[in-house]
Amino acid sequence: MRLNRRDWLRRIGMGGAVAALLPACTKAPEEEAPVPGKPEEGSLIWAIEGNWRNASHRDRDRFRHPIETIEFFGIDPRDTVIDVWPGSGYMTGILAPWLARGKGQYVAALIEAAEGSDADTLNAQYKAQLDADKKLYGDITYTAFGPQTTGLGDPASADCVLFLLTLHDWMAAGIAEKAFADAFGVLKPGGILGIEQHRADVGNVQDPAATNGYVQEPFVKQLASEAGFEFVEASEINANPKDNKAHPFGVWTLPPQRLTSPRGEPPNPEFDGTLYESIGESDRMTLKFKKPG
Repeated sequence: MRLNRRDWLRRIGMGGAVAALLPACTKAPEEEAPVPGKPEEGSLIWAIEGNWRNASHRDRDRFRHPIETIEFFGIDPRDTVIDVWPGSGYMTGILAPWLARGKGQYVAALIEAAEGSDADTLNAQYKAQLDADKKLYGDITYTAFGPQTTGLGDPASADCVLFLLTLHDWMAAGIAEKAFADAFGVLKPGGILGIEQHRADVGNVQDPAATNGYVQEPFVKQLASEAGFEFVEASEINANPKDNKAHPFGVWTLPPQRLTSPRGEPPNPEFDGTLYESIGESDRMTLKFKKPG
């Protein structure tokens, strides 16, 4: 089932709104003498422990393992990194300051949105909060991805492209193949495509619209291969064996969304989410691909 434009934008808004991107603009810390036990400014640990990151994002670190994930993808602080549909800005708050200190470049490929739409408003909020503190986040480059966009940037201009918990939405919109093709085009030869995605159990036929948010790992590898990518390595750093994938409202029943009713319907105050809270965030594949050359 392929969703129409209105339905998939509503789906994105339910699962990845950027309204709570970051706390009120926090100024970058002034340069100061090193303090024993304090992370060196500009280091990856410094970025992850930064007080500019909001509490909800910091709470997700135990499930998303940002240090291990970034290191697995092999991202260097001098790289140009394109984060496609950064959502609530979880990775933005880490990568943007880190790359800015390392003379790299963070590129946010936002949701393609019609002027005046809800998605357009969320994009504007995302930009405003980051652009208000360029000392911390650097000069972020913005682009867009969606059904009508043309590429993610100049050909062979990026070192790394990230698909982080977004592939299911592109499958619903019928643009998953386009996402892989656009990533392949913008990457330099030898560039990396890093994917973190809710993982479905292998064996059943893959739902082409990923209705419950889960995608089978062989299907992801097939999409990447058809676009020209070489598979490099898989990691279990974001695996969660507690997640049996059998949830009443799909993956969005789990944290951080915690749905208590079907998407688009009012919350159900009688729904008991204790079990899903104990599971934590979803079981995820973490895959690394390379553009040949």
